[in-house]
Parts: sequence; C-alpha cells; structure tokens
Amino acid sequence: MMSQQYPSVLLENAVNELAALPGVGRKTALRLALYLLRRDADYTERLSSSLLALRRNVNYCRTCHNICDTDECAICANQSRDHAIVCVVENIKEVMAVENTLQFRGVYHVLGGVISPVEGIGPADLEIDSLIERVASGTVKEVILALRTTMEGDTTNFFLNRKLEPYHIMVSVIARGISVGDEIEYADEITLGRSIINRVSFNDSIKTNV
Repeated sequence: MMSQQYPSVLLENAVNELAALPGVGRKTALRLALYLLRRDADYTERLSSSLLALRRNVNYCRTCHNICDTDECAICANQSRDHAIVCVVENIKEVMAVENTLQFRGVYHVLGGVISPVEGIGPADLEIDSLIERVASGTVKEVILALRTTMEGDTTNFFLNRKLEPYHIMVSVIARGISVGDEIEYADEITLGRSIINRVSFNDSIKTNV
C-alpha cells in the first residue's frame, strides 16, 4: 500500500502527532488537522494554550491521586463526604463515572491502573502503598473495590484484599450488574449506581463465584 502523500510537511507533521492519540487513525487525524486550518487562528491558539496549561500545571491530589488544580482535590477537601468509605478505582475517568451516578458520598483512591503481568504492570507501579497508608491511619472503615471485571481487575482485587486483611476493615466489591469484561467508565449511570449501592463483601463474592 502506498503511503499518503501530503502537500505540506507542516500538515504531515500535524497529522503524525494527532494520529498518535488513542483511537485516532490517520484519516481522522487528517480531518482534524484540516478542520483546525479552517478555524480562525485564535481558536487554535486557545486550544494549544489549554493543552499546554493542562500538561504543565495540572496537579494530582496528595491523598487520592485524582487530577486537580491544587494539592488536594475538591472531593477530598469536602468535609461533608464520608471519608471513612474509600472507593478504589483504576483511573480518573472512573472517578467521573461514579460521581455521575450521584449515588456515592464517600471518597476515592485512584490506583493508576491494574496489575497486568502481560503489560509489565506490577503492584509497585500502582498507588497501592498510599492506599495502605490511608487505611493504616485508622480513619477508613470500608474499602470498595470498583475495578474492571476482567482477569486483571480480579487479580488486583485479590491482591488488595490480601494487603488489607491485617487492618480488619470491610472490603467490598461492586455488585456484578457490570457485565464481565466491562470497564467501569462505559457503564451507564443507573447500572453503575446500583452496583455501588448493592456492593457485597469481597470474601462473600469469592464464595459465590467458586
């Protein structure tokens, strides 16, 4: 197959960068680049400035590792939330997904991924130690494991449950209203909300699935 010929090196460079984004193929990248050319220069400058500001200035919450503009995110800083209940999620998109259900009033802990030997991701690559530190402080009464319902998610659940056992707190998992293999961020708000409300003890979930 012949490679795409571009009338401008600048256009080709822009397409190459856009095509590096997840889910964006070269045809879509070309369409986006041409769209930006049709817009006024102020729009492109605003877009560039917002992306640069995001990359250079964004912070991660010192407690839960959610994205924020200061040292602590608005959820962790909110004293009306139940700080004794911590919902463990894989990434920031899933914090947003759970928040959209309007069914959870606890706080979060963002792991930054799940254990996946195939991808070379081990426990040390995730925010697990900081979760254990939060629980060890004595203020946490329940940890909800809201990870993807895949082998990697289940492996991470088992690992976290084992690490949390010495602290004698409730460890629960969201109910399996989320289909096996689904990622949390793609679940509809009603299903996800019910899965959180109807969460079950992790140990009970193991007995059910055996």
